[in-house]
Amino acid sequence: MSYLDDPRVLFAAERTLLAWQRTAIALMGFGFVVERFGLFLRMVSGQPLTPSQRGFSMWLGVALLLMGAAVAVFSALQFRTVVRSLGEKEIPRGYWTQFGVWLNFVLAAAALALALHFVVSG
Repeated sequence: MSYLDDPRVLFAAERTLLAWQRTAIALMGFGFVVERFGLFLRMVSGQPLTPSQRGFSMWLGVALLLMGAAVAVFSALQFRTVVRSLGEKEIPRGYWTQFGVWLNFVLAAAALALALHFVVSG
């Protein structure tokens, strides 16, 4: 629990949430690129990829997508825990603290949907 009675504590926690959000987005983006790398190789070589070549890039990409989703969810839950521990002087009146949390949950849902799409169509 904080004893500073200062809204900067909330803003610092929010910046930390946004940093984790960027990390989650980077992991998801990298996962997408890795998963689609097999398609790129097939286009460049003009030959079909073997199932093992396609499988490696797909599963690595899906793993990165799932890691991004986990980072988004865990950081949102951690931020909610921090906000609950703050006093009323530390949260400005009318400030909506849940937008970043919900955005992280939407990002995680998008990553899970994309991973499911890759597994089902792969």
